[in-house]
Order: sequence, then structure tokens, then C-alpha cells
Amino acid sequence: MSLTAAAVLASGQTQTALPMSPFLFGLITLAVFALLGMVMWSYRDVANRHSQVSGRRGGDGSGSGGPHGA
Repeated sequence: MSLTAAAVLASGQTQTALPMSPFLFGLITLAVFALLGMVMWSYRDVANRHSQVSGRRGGDGSGSGGPHGA
């Protein structure tokens, strides 16, 4: 018998009640991931908006004007 199985058997098979339904846990998780996705989406293309900061072509401070260092 594995150590995990022994721990489960020794615990007395007690069940604890969840503070809310499992469906609500999933709904809250989806809402949090959607919110984090919107935050990440809001930062898209930020480096290309600030070309005046670096004063060079490309706007990201690299000096390259094209993709892949061209």
C-alpha cells in the first residue's frame, strides 16, 4: 500500500463542505482569467507606439526598421 493511500485510509474518510458550489469556483476562475487576458491585451503593441522615446527607427530602441533585424 502506498503512503498516500495509507494517509487517506487513516484520515477516517471525513468530507468537508465547500463554501460554495463547484460551478461557482469555475465561474470565478473563468472571470479571473478573462480579466487577466484583458489586462495583457491592453499592453499589445506598446513598444511601437513610443517611437519618439528612442528617436530611432523601429520604435523599440533596437534601431532596426524591419522584422527579424532586417
